[in-house]
Amino acid sequence: MLLPRLFCLVDATDDLSVLPALASAGVTGFQVRAKAVDDRALLALTRAVRAAVEEYGALVVVDDRVDVALVAGAAGVHLGATDLPVADARRIAPGLLIGATCRSRAEVVAARDWGADYAGFGPVFASASKAGLPDPLGVAAVAAATGVLPLIAIGGIDAAGAALVRAAGAHGVAVIGSIWRPPDPVAAAKELVAAVA
Repeated sequence: MLLPRLFCLVDATDDLSVLPALASAGVTGFQVRAKAVDDRALLALTRAVRAAVEEYGALVVVDDRVDVALVAGAAGVHLGATDLPVADARRIAPGLLIGATCRSRAEVVAARDWGADYAGFGPVFASASKAGLPDPLGVAAVAAATGVLPLIAIGGIDAAGAALVRAAGAHGVAVIGSIWRPPDPVAAAKELVAAVA
């Protein structure tokens, strides 16, 4: 299972009809993050995202929910600091790709030791996509945390930022606004794909 260089986060409010075109444009990872929906809606959303992108070879991971990832047949799960611990998730879902949110090299080392496959690292830049985020870590923090697990940088990342974090050693990036905000999400995705190549 090749870890994507570009994850597009998908919420229940996003236009799912665009997903096949994003996958076709080279977005190889989709992360379902829908905090405001119930379990059944999250399961339905995950299945819809899978159906839209998997024929293009893209992977789907689910935020927070190992159970939903397993039931929906997703490739993986991304776990934050308040979710099921990585080691427990690994025990019940040995075949899932598991990502862990990290904000320092020490947290990346711990995530590796618990069995994570990659670290979601950030926020690297200021981001408006989520309330209550800590201060941006900056590109230097990415460089300082490389070499332990593949890093997927997240937080305020546009094409220019994607090129910077890749140069600093990140494996790839996860984005929300830089794909969903522009009038042409597919054109924006192509710029990001080029930036992380």
